[in-house]
This record gives sequence, structure tokens and C-alpha cells, in this order.
Amino acid sequence: MSLNWMKLRPLYLLVSGLALALSLYAIFVWGFRYSIDFTGGVTVDYRFPSQQSPDSIKTALEAKKEEAPKSITQSAARTLQLKYGPEFNQEKAGKLGASLSQALGENPEIVRFESVGPALSQEILRKTYVAVAIASLGILLWVTYQFKSLKFGVSAILAMIHDSVALLGTFAALGHYMGVEVDILFVTAMLTILSFSVHDTIVVYDRVRESMRKHPGVPLYDLANKAVSETLVRSVNNSLTIIFMLFALFIMGGTTIKWFVAALLVGTVSGTYSSPFVAVPLLVTWEELEKWWRGKKR
Repeated sequence: MSLNWMKLRPLYLLVSGLALALSLYAIFVWGFRYSIDFTGGVTVDYRFPSQQSPDSIKTALEAKKEEAPKSITQSAARTLQLKYGPEFNQEKAGKLGASLSQALGENPEIVRFESVGPALSQEILRKTYVAVAIASLGILLWVTYQFKSLKFGVSAILAMIHDSVALLGTFAALGHYMGVEVDILFVTAMLTILSFSVHDTIVVYDRVRESMRKHPGVPLYDLANKAVSETLVRSVNNSLTIIFMLFALFIMGGTTIKWFVAALLVGTVSGTYSSPFVAVPLLVTWEELEKWWRGKKR
């Protein structure tokens, strides 16, 4: 016996609408803190003889009146990563290392110096937009083809947009309050989450399609309730295994992948919710609007 999940569509709409409103506010009011992958700049890693914290480096730079970096993170054991604008060069990196040596009493070694020019960063940003657009179009066409109906494809894409906006809004807020940057790893996480979200949606849609074949006279409303009831526990269990693993990585992993893992966590939770409670209700609502429109034209 299936529960009447579709009866709660107004509640799902309220929850999703509130989440999207907050996300859009964060995106358009606060914006993003782009990493040098998108703005251009320099990444330099200093390895120290003993463990140093980002705060100790910041204090040392202030004491020596050196240029403050855009960010300081620990990239490996005894290694700290500093990010500067595109005007920073190897000569400045050497002088900064000497200042740190004087302030801390130990000589750091430059183990990485990487520069991303403005032209390259703009090319990366352009390719990012193209990658997301191609992925979205491909998913729309594939779902539409597989289910032989545009409403399946469009509903899946709208659920995917829901997850994308929620993730973008979360990182806009994290950037505003915690200085978290959007980089190439974030783009990788977003594309991964898009595929995960659509995969979960296709599982539910496939159950709807199977029920439509077996019970051709039954309304889509009832078939949708049946499909959600049959797939929800499986979907939640699968997602929980992923969430537990990601949570462990977030706690125990290094700072280099911390926010990449956080993006995957947010996207996994959002995708697990959106498949049964956004994609399926949108499909049912589309079907009802079609029937209403056909009845109005008669």
C-alpha cells in the first residue's frame, strides 16, 4: 500500500521555494569568492621545518608588513598554501619567504609556485559555463528520448536546477561568512551532483513508466505515489552510505579537498530530496495542467 505523497505537494513547493529564495538572495546579494582559477593569480606553497598554522603565518606577515595573501590554507603536513593576485612573482615569493624566516626563526622552502594568467582564467570560466550547459542539454535530450515525453525531461531538468541553485546559494553564503572560494574542484563537484540527482530521478521515473505500462487506466497521480513509496527507502539508504563516507572525508580529509567534499555533501542531500519531492510532483502537476488545458479547449 502506497502513501499519498502527492497530497503534500504544497509543502514540497513551500520548502523548495524557501530554499531557492534564500539561495538566490545569497547568489545575487553576496555573490561568490572566486579562486585564482577564475580570476587569475599565483599559488605558492611553503614547507616549514615545523608545523605552522595559517594564523601564525598571518601574524608573521603582519609583523613584517608584508602583503597579505588572499587566503592561507594548509595543503599538506608542514606545508601552507598562500594565494596572491597576478602581480605576485617568484622574486616576491623569495622575499616573502625570507621575511617569514626572520619572523618565525625557521627557513621555509618554496615547494610549489603556480601562476594562472587573466586570459587563462577567463578561458577556464568560459569552459565551465559550456560544460554545465552541454551536460544539462544532454540530460534533457536523453531523459526525453528514454521516456518518450518532453515533460519527463523538463521536470528532471527543473529538479536538477533546484539542486544547482541550492548548492550555489550554499557556497555564496559560505564565501560571505567563511571566505570559502569557488574553484575548479567546486565545478567538478557540481557536475558530479547533477549526474547523481538525475540518476535518482530516473530511478523513480522508470518505476512510474513501468506502472503506466502495467496499469494504463490508472491516473498518473496514483502511479506517482506508488513509485515514490517503492523507491524512497532504497534512495535514502543509498544516499546515507554516500553521506557517511563524505562526512568522514570532510572531518578527516585535508583542507585541499574539504570544501569539495562539502559541495558533494550538500548536493547529495539536495538530490535525494529533489528526486521524489520535486521531480515527481512537477511531473504530476504538468500532467494535471495538460488535462485542464485540453478540457478547457473542448
